[in-house]
Amino acid sequence: MSHESGSTANLQLVASCDSAASCEVILTAALAGNRISAADALALALHADEDALFATANSIRERWHPDSMVTYVVDRNINYSNVCTSVCSFCAFYRKPGDPEGYLLSLDEIHQKVDETIELGGSGTLMQGGLHPDLPLSWYTDMIRSIKKRHPDFYLHCFSPTEIHALTSITDLDCETILTKLKDAGLDSIPGGGGEILVDAIRKRRRSSCGTEDWLQVSATAHRIGLPTTATMMIGLGEETWMRAEHLDRIRQVQDQTGGFISFIPWTFQPDNTALGRKISERVPVLEYARWLAVSRIFLDNIANLQVSWLTVGLEEGRRGLQRGANDLGSVMIEENVISVAGAHHTATEKLLCDTIVEAGFEPALRNAGYRRLAPRSIPAECSEKTG
Repeated sequence: MSHESGSTANLQLVASCDSAASCEVILTAALAGNRISAADALALALHADEDALFATANSIRERWHPDSMVTYVVDRNINYSNVCTSVCSFCAFYRKPGDPEGYLLSLDEIHQKVDETIELGGSGTLMQGGLHPDLPLSWYTDMIRSIKKRHPDFYLHCFSPTEIHALTSITDLDCETILTKLKDAGLDSIPGGGGEILVDAIRKRRRSSCGTEDWLQVSATAHRIGLPTTATMMIGLGEETWMRAEHLDRIRQVQDQTGGFISFIPWTFQPDNTALGRKISERVPVLEYARWLAVSRIFLDNIANLQVSWLTVGLEEGRRGLQRGANDLGSVMIEENVISVAGAHHTATEKLLCDTIVEAGFEPALRNAGYRRLAPRSIPAECSEKTG
């Protein structure tokens, strides 16, 4: 029996029964440090008492991070190109090759964005783009080297597993070779974009490239050669709830083997200007998101950091998320072009993020994209005014 078919039957059974009473046992076990199953995670998401669920996730966060610090990062999303060969029904950013609205940033434009990021107090960039069919691997490695030559300490958190997977077809090189060349050029870590839901039953209906095993293989290979990565989950794609628990299980299995996921970031599908949005126009309710955020903290007992997505649920829900399992508020996002065009219109300055953390009862701690704490600093006035 395949991994998915066996888990599916089990998780669907859990979803069909009223497990409120058993949730108390599951939460007690989790508080005692025992690992819960994917079926347990689904039961908690669907049936656990809200206050008990959030309190348990908060207690586990305290166990991971007893210093009462909540981290955040000042960086920029540089989207080097929107040209993409993958047709993803949830994406409003991509343009097919040949589309007049397609673009590719020049090296000078990328350097200008990097320089501006540094001027605004940023420590690095999260760089992603479409699956461009015409860019050789040398374009990526030369670009990385040129940035590191100008700014050796600038942190490069770039190229999602879907982009790396696409490069295997473009270059005829294997995943490890590509990742090694990128690392040798100066790549510091890889963002977890393209994760969506790691179940092919829904994945194949929502995107035309990079299956579950492909995404997980790229991530695991990166870990093995010393490139840390983040992991994401996008909910609200029309998936069954058991698929979310399955997604968490696949992430935890890889982490057991490699230890290379430095953070997990669940967020919500933004439907505006997307093909899928014509079918699914309703956003995931904030309480539903909050329950899965808490379940993620409880279930992922081998990943240190959990980030709440203020960009998709707003700063107020971000603040609440810090009391429901999350220890990280993510990025100021000096620039963001992918989720914003799909309807995520929340913005923030560094001061707003710090104020949100303080209001939640924690102390702000600046970090880079690799989750390394940076020295505390006063927030420049221009950062407060210009970022967001």
